Amino acid sequence: MLTFVENCFSPRTAAFFDLDKTVIAKSSTLTFSKSFYQGGLINRRAVLRTAYTQFVFLAGGADHDQMERMREYLSALCKGWNVQQVKDLVAETLHDLIDPIIYDEAATLIEEHHTAGRDVVIVSTSGAEVVEPIGELLGADRVVATRMVVGDDGCYTGEIEYYAYGPTKAEAIKALAESEGYDLSRCYAYSDSATDVPMLESVGHPHAVNPDRTLRREAALREWPILAFDRPVRLKQRLPAFSLPPRPALVAAAALGAAAVTAGLVWYTNRRRASTLTT
Repeated sequence: MLTFVENCFSPRTAAFFDLDKTVIAKSSTLTFSKSFYQGGLINRRAVLRTAYTQFVFLAGGADHDQMERMREYLSALCKGWNVQQVKDLVAETLHDLIDPIIYDEAATLIEEHHTAGRDVVIVSTSGAEVVEPIGELLGADRVVATRMVVGDDGCYTGEIEYYAYGPTKAEAIKALAESEGYDLSRCYAYSDSATDVPMLESVGHPHAVNPDRTLRREAALREWPILAFDRPVRLKQRLPAFSLPPRPALVAAAALGAAAVTAGLVWYTNRRRASTLTT
């Protein structure tokens, strides 16, 4: 529990939260696979393999090399997709996917940080079009997320404008600290993944939440607090005033989501192939 409020004369502070498996119980992108299949973006085989990819993600996540391969495949997969099509898919399914998977413990922490006078910032590798509505529902003050390039024709160019992953998250936090006047030595950060160690070590109060094995070891060595979040709660139960954001806010989550889904499947296939060759 956070027990004190920031002095009004003290430097500003913030709490930085990773999203997937830290604030929500699943991947904010992989959960869209069914709607992508129904919309014709991915095939049935991809849907079936996505279930395994989600299991791998929940069981231990992906390391740096795997995430980089996912990023590269994401860029190629999204090229040429029409933004309006993915807008409609996300608008139709977002409430069904987001409502039940917010961790109650995370929502409580967000409330406590706000009560203590700190800004709350969501810092996620997922697409901004997914993360921003979630951040809005949670009352976050700012969002840092991956951004994809949209051409003049309204389609994705296949390029990623900004990839919020690993060291770039720490760089974004430091840039925010400079622009907003945050004292990072007094700020908080929360994540489940070892790839977010740069983000965690950039603040004075890092926390490992549902950590993967590598982060758990790192947290133990550095004596960082380890938190267990295991109570997903429906937003409508916890936030009676819950309502969906307007459609314009849901611009292009499906593109990044489907790309992440398929990229995860490519990683799985490559891993199986490598294992077979080794055998």
